[in-house]
Amino acid sequence: MPEGDTVWRAAHHLNEALAGRVLTGTEFRVPRYATVDLAGQVLHEVVSVGKHLLMRTDDWSIHSHLKMEGSWHLYRPATLARGGTGLRRPAHTVRAIVRTDEWVAVGFSLGKIEVLARDDEASAVGHLGPDVLDPEFDRELALANLRRDPDALVFNALHDQRNLAGFGNEFVNEMLYLSGIDPHTRVGDVDLERVVDRGVRLIVANRDRVERTFTGNARPGQMTWVFGRTDRPCRRCDTTIRETALGPLTRERRVYWCPTCQPASSGRDL
Repeated sequence: MPEGDTVWRAAHHLNEALAGRVLTGTEFRVPRYATVDLAGQVLHEVVSVGKHLLMRTDDWSIHSHLKMEGSWHLYRPATLARGGTGLRRPAHTVRAIVRTDEWVAVGFSLGKIEVLARDDEASAVGHLGPDVLDPEFDRELALANLRRDPDALVFNALHDQRNLAGFGNEFVNEMLYLSGIDPHTRVGDVDLERVVDRGVRLIVANRDRVERTFTGNARPGQMTWVFGRTDRPCRRCDTTIRETALGPLTRERRVYWCPTCQPASSGRDL
């Protein structure tokens, strides 16, 4: 699933192309919104909220979530006028089209797409904790949310978007490694300020990068410390990286850690 930096970057590019323009038409290829057309509305801004994306018009918000395979692409109108032959993904995966005179935004394989009244945005994103990529990120509220359940595993707590929004599996694994914390550690035994601050620094540093890196090395295969490196040697100590799964059965996530650099019930900077 895309992480918060990916969604932030998508919103940024869409906002640059579409903000301030009058919509010339919209298409939503889901039954509930199949007859909705927002032509004539001004698209004022495109923003990310955690892993959610909102296109705000005069009266409406187009809410989407990429889930596992979704993406938004920008095209010139002439591309679609040619019957969609210039699309970068299969035409049958199109779920939404947002048109202006200069640009057309096409949403492919979106996990969720809906059209909400502007004053009903909370039904989509009101449950989320503070957005880690918000310039006014509410650090204290995020910490308070995390501390509500001191017995929760820190790995699961950082994934819970109700606590703080934007971190996904790659970020959580890497920020715990860099903090020297075993993913199985309870929240109450962790220096949360240090972990959250590190995570925010990592995601801010990566938000403008096409290729995400945690090591500072952008070469293929060199960008992560532990994520995706099962049974390979730790880059710092040569201990074999381990992998397991954590979380509810319906939402299990892969966990990667170095038993030496992330000893049980500890938290030290690397």
